Amino acid sequence: MLGTTVIIPSIIVPLMGGGQKEKAEVIQTSLFVAGLNTLLQTLFGTRLPVVIGPSYSFIAPALFTLLSDRYSKCVDPLERFEKSMRGIQGAVMIASIIPILLGFFGIWRIFVRLITPISVVPLVTLVGLGLYTKGFPQLAECIEIGLPELIILIILSQYIPHRIETKIGKRFFERYAVLLSIAIVWLFAALLTASGAYRNKSSSTQVSCRVDQSGLVSGAAWISFPYPWQWGTPSVNAGDVFVMIAAALVALIESTSASIAAARFGSATLPPPSIFGRGAGWLGIGWLLDGSFGTASGSTVSVENVGLLALTRSGSRRVVQISAGFMLLFGVFGKFGAILASIPLPIFAALQCISFAYETSAGLDLLQLCNLNKLRTLFIVGFSIFMGLSVPQYFYGYMGTSDRGPVHTHANWFYKFVEIIFTSPATVAAMIAVFLDCTIPPGRTDNGEIEIETDWWDAITSAFEEDPEFYSLPLGLSECFPSV
Repeated sequence: MLGTTVIIPSIIVPLMGGGQKEKAEVIQTSLFVAGLNTLLQTLFGTRLPVVIGPSYSFIAPALFTLLSDRYSKCVDPLERFEKSMRGIQGAVMIASIIPILLGFFGIWRIFVRLITPISVVPLVTLVGLGLYTKGFPQLAECIEIGLPELIILIILSQYIPHRIETKIGKRFFERYAVLLSIAIVWLFAALLTASGAYRNKSSSTQVSCRVDQSGLVSGAAWISFPYPWQWGTPSVNAGDVFVMIAAALVALIESTSASIAAARFGSATLPPPSIFGRGAGWLGIGWLLDGSFGTASGSTVSVENVGLLALTRSGSRRVVQISAGFMLLFGVFGKFGAILASIPLPIFAALQCISFAYETSAGLDLLQLCNLNKLRTLFIVGFSIFMGLSVPQYFYGYMGTSDRGPVHTHANWFYKFVEIIFTSPATVAAMIAVFLDCTIPPGRTDNGEIEIETDWWDAITSAFEEDPEFYSLPLGLSECFPSV
């Protein structure tokens, strides 16, 4: 999650006109709000051991807002930063109404019930596989740091535990392989920086490789409390809101997928649809906090941390809540958070190579719930995965040759809306898989009778009713606020 917390502001803030000070403040705010959202989701949302952090889905609508013509007249960079930030804040806050309504009024539960094992495989698989551009390409921006991190992490987490006979030693490397590998490579990067290895390199190489080039530590305050509307009163533009709603729908779908994977890796019973609806509502409240505080993006269930659940074999909700407390702490004491955020991004990219791979494997793991002897199953799964990768490529190619893309309209916001939806591999795959699964008739038995498949949500709901403790709200609140 720390990777997206640094990467997203690093992309957006300079285009808004902000400098190192503003970038440090946005990162500090993102850490603080991520801690709040994680606590809310683990206490009152799905209650799964998931971390809520900034989402890549909100980069495109944020860029659409800050690059609009109404901010081009601002000569002062700080004025442009504040006005564009207020525009993004207003769009995120209005868009947050969608998941709040869908979640707390039981509408999202209806959509979730349409998902079957056949359609959930493409959804979960492509949430991880669709982020392949965020893995090795970012790692290779500083190969002498990123590649050692990847190799050392694989050795510490996959090889060494099998060579140690003591149970304590195995658990140590299983739980702390990530921290050990980061510490080793971070120290190696510091030695390269101190030795002058990057002194005559290009500016992009220095930003990616050096441990002292981010400017975050110098720009961060020692103590600073983020607060709502710290950049001023949010402004609202209808076009920005519609584009942000598209990102909200994509993030909601991807969050549901990541929650399914987190339940698998956390050894928890899959939540019933009502719990996913409750989580969607609290995710919307999290976006309301994102917009109020000014994080320059919305939030989602962190795919990186879902992968870390599998990597560290730690599916404890309490551990996640403690980490949320540290996020709040680092969000207030800016220097400490900035030191962590100054870790070279290729190190985070190496972690993403493994965590996104685990998310992908969680989708493939669900194939065991499908009847792979049926051609209907093979077609739906294969076709939806293929189209989930192919359709976004079509839109990406159009974006390189035209400002409007395949949608011929004078409303640029409508094109952006369509673009955001159809450049999300998981969203495209989920729409196709659910449609085909609901419309293609099932096969017939040897007696000529139509096959009747068991509703897996009924089995999940029955298991939840028998043992509702894990997903029940604390302090007996489930009786006052039952999931709808």
